[in-house]
Amino acid sequence: MSRNRTSLASVAAAACAGLLTLSACGGGSGFDDGGSSGEGGGDGKITVLIGSSGDAETEAVEKAVADWSQESGTDAEVTVASDLNQQLSQGFASSNPPDVFYMSTDQLGGYVENGSLLAYGDQLSNADDFYPNLRQAFTVDDEFYCAPKDFSTLALWINTEKWEAAGLTDADVPTTWEELADVAATLKQGKQPGLAFSPEYQRVGAFFPQAGGAMTNEQQTEATVDTPENEEALDYVQRLLEDGSAQYSSTLGAGWGGEAFGKELAPMTIEGNWLVGAMQNDFPDVDYTVAELPAGPQGKGTLAFTNCWGIAESSPEQEQAVDLVEKLTSAEDQAAFAQAFGVIPSVESAAAA
Repeated sequence: MSRNRTSLASVAAAACAGLLTLSACGGGSGFDDGGSSGEGGGDGKITVLIGSSGDAETEAVEKAVADWSQESGTDAEVTVASDLNQQLSQGFASSNPPDVFYMSTDQLGGYVENGSLLAYGDQLSNADDFYPNLRQAFTVDDEFYCAPKDFSTLALWINTEKWEAAGLTDADVPTTWEELADVAATLKQGKQPGLAFSPEYQRVGAFFPQAGGAMTNEQQTEATVDTPENEEALDYVQRLLEDGSAQYSSTLGAGWGGEAFGKELAPMTIEGNWLVGAMQNDFPDVDYTVAELPAGPQGKGTLAFTNCWGIAESSPEQEQAVDLVEKLTSAEDQAAFAQAFGVIPSVESAAAA
């Protein structure tokens, strides 16, 4: 098995077809310091408030917005939030929100209910280009409120050196729960597990759709946590933990699964595409490959993490704001964002390009 850092693209393609549930992305770590809420002032300038994962994301968004500003002749300013949710709520509370901003799925309902969000999604010329599951995540009462800006999903990360040292080959990459349990047991060395992942729903929950379960019904109107399908998924994870084939990253003294993987405390982990940057920056000497999460008894499944580009209902620059979002969700910009900070485009045309 050779180093393969491009196989995440195939994982993404599979994820686009097989997403069974969606979770909000809290923006991760790495928010730049900054106290401004990016208030819109009604002076013809577009204000954009984002929660950035780091310099790469900030610079990519700033460039895209600057390009639009030059083309449109409209001034625009990007502000990086230190606490996106707090600064956004403060902006709305003071009746001076930014014109355009990141909006997560778990915040969407509240802002829709109090009338803060402009339902502009169907005004976009590329409205039908978004992956249906992402579009649905930002649709309330049949109104497509805001354009998904991109998404991330989970995959199985494999340490190439440890894999080969255990006598495993490409043919052994697990495609089912049974195969995952087998290779995790093979890779286990003393107290070192074969698989490690963060002790949170955002990782353990990936097994739910593979067993046919979910946290809510399809309409997201009813909790469905206590189901036989979810119980089957939890039983499977518990067996891995009890026999030592898998351990939580916290048990290994790591802050998250990616750290455990990068420090080679475990040869496999379940993480998202954001791990690419951490491996490049913090663990450049670790060779790895990335594979699709194995299928469970009910097939393939994973979790996705996404935000949309929200536009304030009270923005005096709505037309320009919609025009800006249309550019930011174009295939060209989506591909540039994917290249810059590892996210997966939200429009199908970018994947096909």
